[in-house]
Amino acid sequence: MPTEMLDRECALRIALARRVLPGIELARLVEILISRLGAPITVKALDGLSADHLKEGLERTRPADAEGPPWDERGLGMALRYLHGEREVEPPLPPLAPYSEGDLPGSLRVALASNSGERVDGHFGSCVRFLIYQVSGDTALLVDIRPTAQLDKAPERNAARAGLLGDCHLLYVESIGGPAAARVIRAGVHPIKRPGGVHAREILEELQTVLRGSPPPWLARAMGREAATLERFAAL
Repeated sequence: MPTEMLDRECALRIALARRVLPGIELARLVEILISRLGAPITVKALDGLSADHLKEGLERTRPADAEGPPWDERGLGMALRYLHGEREVEPPLPPLAPYSEGDLPGSLRVALASNSGERVDGHFGSCVRFLIYQVSGDTALLVDIRPTAQLDKAPERNAARAGLLGDCHLLYVESIGGPAAARVIRAGVHPIKRPGGVHAREILEELQTVLRGSPPPWLARAMGREAATLERFAAL
C-alpha cells in the first residue's frame, strides 16, 4: 500500500512512529503494519496493535548480520504510543549551548548514543542520534546533536557512524558489538557501555568527578595533560 493511500490520521501516526525506529524506512514500516493488521490500515486497527505484534514485525526486517538489539523497549514503547494516536511522546531535545573551539582548554568531546531526549539509551548501530558534549572538570556543554538517519543506507553503516564521531574522545552507548567497537577505536574514540537508559547528566557528572581527580593515563593524554602517575615517573 503506497503511503499516499493512507488516510491522514494513519499516515501521521506511522510517520511519528518511524522517527523513533532507526533503520526502518517509512514504506517498510507500512509493509510491516499491513503484514500484522491487514489492508487497508485503519485507525481502529492501529489502536488495537499490540507491542508483541509490532516487535515481531520489526524483528523480521533485521539483517542476519546485525549486531545487538535493533530497538530497545523504550523505543518500541514510544513507537507504539505514536501508532495508538498519542502525539508528544518523545522527550524534547535540550538546546545547544554557545560554544567555540578552544573555549574549554583541556576538555574532552564526548558522544552519547540516544533515542529519546537526553538519555543514553541507544545501541551504537541503531540509535537515532548522538548527543555531543564538551566536558571539563566543572563544565559540560551540549555543543552538537548529530542525527544518524542519513547513514542508514551507507554500505558500511558502522564505519559511517564511527566517522561521524571522529572529533570525539569518548563514546557512551547502551550497547555495542565487538566489530563495531573495533571500528570506533580505530577512529580514535574510546567506547564505554552504560546500560539502563541512564540520563546523560548523571554520566557526565561521574566523568567530571574523574576529570577533577587523577584521570587514568589514557584519559589524561586525551585531555592534553599528564596523569599524576606519569608525572611521578617523569620526575625521577
